[in-house]
Amino acid sequence: MAALSTRWARRSTRRTLRRAVSRFDVRLPSSRPGIAFTARITATVLTRPPYPDTPEEVAGLIRAALREAAYDIAGQCDPLDLVSASDICTRHLSRSRSLATKPPVEFRADLRLALSYDDRAAIATLLDAQRRQAVADALRQQMTQALAEELADPAAVLARWFERGGTDWNELPDTARVQDIAEIFAGYRPTHEQGTEHQVLELLREFLSSFPEPAQKRMLYAYLAAGMRGADRPQHAAKAQALLNGHTSPSHPLPGDA
Repeated sequence: MAALSTRWARRSTRRTLRRAVSRFDVRLPSSRPGIAFTARITATVLTRPPYPDTPEEVAGLIRAALREAAYDIAGQCDPLDLVSASDICTRHLSRSRSLATKPPVEFRADLRLALSYDDRAAIATLLDAQRRQAVADALRQQMTQALAEELADPAAVLARWFERGGTDWNELPDTARVQDIAEIFAGYRPTHEQGTEHQVLELLREFLSSFPEPAQKRMLYAYLAAGMRGADRPQHAAKAQALLNGHTSPSHPLPGDA
């Protein structure tokens, strides 16, 4: 009879503890300031009674331990990806833990993560702001890049100077100054364009500009076209030939071509 009473008491204790740690709610921080998760935690006690304290006291310790564990991991999760955040938090709380009591009480937990209506609205506002900012950044970057590429040409620098009001044609800017400005912009390259090929292009640009006389440039274009033909690149050679002849049509042969 005493053994039956003991078994009944232990079963009652375990049921009381199970009810005390089932489905308790907690609000958890996220990686986004001002936006929080709503979590429902259900703990499973793995240790059988007897327990070191009353079921209510043990339940309080378990809830406190699980809240702390959930706080630690949730603060690293992004509410914009609720599924991933839920997987991470659930996996973290499903690990076996134990209270530092004598004897220790072992437990683990399941977690359901959600967002309140207000937090979902905050996320929608945040996403909308991020999209608008991304569009504004892309447009500004595109305009900056286009302007830098345009002003790499001295003629474009001079054209910009003429666009200003009250420009005096008799007081043109110094040619060397215009060239210096163009070279500064020519040195600009986005990060993805800072490879070896673009450095070679800049080297060729600098090399060609070091021969200012038309006859010198014609000679260079002739050598360039001949080299392209030798490398079995007839289309590129035709374009170089067109540059040599001063127009885009490659119909006129190069000097010395049969």
